[in-house]
Amino acid sequence: MDRHDVSEAVTAEIVAQLHHEDLKIQHKYNCRGLTYWFDDVRKTAFCLVEAPNKEAIKLMHDNAHGEVPHRIIEVDNALVESFLGRIEDPEKSQDTSLNIINDPAFRVLMVIETSNYLDRLQANQFSIFTQKFHNSVFKTIKKLNGNIVRNDNNSYLVSFKSVTNAILCAKKIQYQYNYVSSKLDTSHGKLKIALCTGIPVTDKDNLFEEAINLATHMCNIVKESFVITSEVNALYESENRNATIDKEPIRILSPLEEKFVTHIMEVMSFIWNKPEVAVNNFSEAMGYSKSQLYRKLIGVTGLSPNTFLKEFRLHKALHLLQLKYGNISEVAFDVGFNSPAYFSKCFLEKYGMLPSTYIQQYGL
Repeated sequence: MDRHDVSEAVTAEIVAQLHHEDLKIQHKYNCRGLTYWFDDVRKTAFCLVEAPNKEAIKLMHDNAHGEVPHRIIEVDNALVESFLGRIEDPEKSQDTSLNIINDPAFRVLMVIETSNYLDRLQANQFSIFTQKFHNSVFKTIKKLNGNIVRNDNNSYLVSFKSVTNAILCAKKIQYQYNYVSSKLDTSHGKLKIALCTGIPVTDKDNLFEEAINLATHMCNIVKESFVITSEVNALYESENRNATIDKEPIRILSPLEEKFVTHIMEVMSFIWNKPEVAVNNFSEAMGYSKSQLYRKLIGVTGLSPNTFLKEFRLHKALHLLQLKYGNISEVAFDVGFNSPAYFSKCFLEKYGMLPSTYIQQYGL
């Protein structure tokens, strides 16, 4: 799939003509233009092409009309269809020479996550809970025209064309979760939902990667259970004649907070398993003073830098234990704890059981 950033003068009809020119000579370059998307508001076009390599796509475009793409990435057709709803041109209207497709590839992405240890803590009760919850999630997403890109017992990635539908879907899922879990002890488990917007091809290597990363990070570290970006909020108001979202259950991140979330997760990817990293190193790596980092982290995550580092490492440790990566001491050291005893103490405080109990009780 490629991305073209076009000028203000370009219209849907012009893009349709360019696509038509591609189709006339595509065979010379062993290419097959499957379809395209055009966003008249954001002035972007995306072409889905079967081709032997990126160079063939560039040559086809260059010789057909001279509009060489700004970026090309390799994609899977099934994923494209999940995100965007089609992988071929829609049927052409009658009595038209061109198949004019004014269909943006811009999407609202929803990430839903439940704690990945909830099923173990709730034992048999959870099997009933998860069945009811997931059945209701599937029905709600379908009813509000969402496309499930991927899902498992603990998470969903969903694509929407409509911001309003995405907001309504998230609120309904949140209500359903609270309703079916009201009789269970979910002190160690919770539901997180994040919404952000994106386009399929950016500077990243994978489809919608930039938006997926941001939504996932928002789920992982923002303290509120339902969080959206400032653009989602603005688009909702635009779709609903300036009606505002009920802010009570929703956290709206500012653009600066969104950048902070991305930045902190980028930094954490390099330092989380280094035992020598403490608050001083953490603040230096982030480019803030200790007091600045404290204020920003508290504002977004509700956690101090020390607690944030500790909980991030515990989350990684839980994952390693589930993968049977090593014994408790090995896991403790590998995630950045200096002492297995302190690791076990922190694990107990966070998850309500010792790591040894967790391993024994659930056969890990």
